[in-house]
Formats: sequence, structure tokens, C-alpha cells
Amino acid sequence: MKAILIIGCSALALLFALVPRAHAATEAQVFPTSAGPVKITPIYHASTLIEAGGKTIYIDPAKPAKLSGLPKADLILITHIHPDHMDPELIKEISKADTEILAPPTVVQTVTSAKPMSNGETKTWQGWTIEAVPAYNLKRGPAAGQLFHPKGRDNGYVLSYGGKRFYFSADTEGIPEMRALKNIDVAFVCMNLPYTMPPEEAAEAVKAFHPKIVIPYHYRGSDLSVFKKGLEGTGIEVRLLEWYPK
Repeated sequence: MKAILIIGCSALALLFALVPRAHAATEAQVFPTSAGPVKITPIYHASTLIEAGGKTIYIDPAKPAKLSGLPKADLILITHIHPDHMDPELIKEISKADTEILAPPTVVQTVTSAKPMSNGETKTWQGWTIEAVPAYNLKRGPAAGQLFHPKGRDNGYVLSYGGKRFYFSADTEGIPEMRALKNIDVAFVCMNLPYTMPPEEAAEAVKAFHPKIVIPYHYRGSDLSVFKKGLEGTGIEVRLLEWYPK
């Protein structure tokens, strides 16, 4: 199984090396909170920039995102070990001497400057509350009896700031822990096959925890119109952003 995982990660690394490096998208979203505005900018695929209170947070900085010209990180959150979610070179590029990095223990083996954070743990940082929540496959994997993202290995994150709660699903299917989330203001939810889930499954999961706003990300190859149609009549606002700039 270890050999299969190594081959799978190598294949993913090759895939993303062949994609042209992408600059940050321009569709920044600004959300008011009691502590001031939170600005969230899609960069590429799952790479995300968050700015609030004079601090900068990156989630999953990875190729082919090009981060030159963007602010250095005060905090970096990494969800898991796959190369479309973490790249050690990019992490060094955006880091300062005092940058903090939080990541699952499997990532810390590679990014040794990171502090481990596992499912169920909560940390506070500069006015933010950071919850590591489960992200895993229920049934999809590279072979029978295997999963692309096994339970307990990877993190999604719920970030709270100024009375607002922001959820980043990472790579997951519509797991019970996602469906049980409460009081989410803005949800960033993945969808793509074969690694996570199709848009219709993502819509059903989102219905269950009913965020005020949902933004699809990590959606390469997915029909977002199916996702949006699946949430019609629910009162959930669907925002479609460009995560794959030319």
C-alpha cells in the first residue's frame, strides 16, 4: 500500500508540474465581521488567501499557484500531504521568520517547521479560533479496500473570527462530520472525481449543514451548474468563483 501511495502522489506531482503556473484570481470576497472585514481571495484550485486585521493567512499553498507579489504569510494552514495542497518551495517563498504553520502530523514529517494539529483540536491565533475537522473519503480510492483520503489523516478547518465561521472542507466526501456542522456562515466545499465527490453529492451534503453562503473550490472538471441547481430553493447563496485562471 505504501508503494501505491507513493506512486499516486508522484502522479499527482507530475500532473500539477505540467499545468501552467497561475496568478491569484481577482474575485476577492469581503465578509463583514464584528472584528472588521475578512477578505478571502481564490488563488488556484484549493490555494486560498485570507486577510483580516492586518494579518495574512494562506490555506494549502501549492503549485501551480504563483504567489510572488502577494503578501508574506503570518499563518499557513495545510490540509494534507497531496501535492495539489502543499508545496515546500512555495511555503518557504511566502514564509517569514515568525510565520506559524499548522498541519496534520503526516505533513509535519515533510514540512518540519509546521506544528501538528489533528482532527478535533482547536487553537487560537491573533483573534482567530481554528478548529481542525475531519476530511476523508467514504468509498472512493485508488483500489479496492483503499481510500484516497483515509479517515483521521487529513484536516478540514473551521475558522472563526469576529462572530463569523468559515469552513474549508479540504478533500472529502459528504461525511457525517460535515453534515453535522453548525452555524457556518461561509463554506468552501470541494467536488471533483475520482478524488472527492461529484457536485450532486456535494449539494446534498451542503443542504445538511446549511451554511449561509457556499463557494465551490477544488472543482476541476465538475459541472458547477449541477451543484447550483441542487441547492435551488434552500436559501443557501451559491457563489461561483474562478479558481483556475488562465
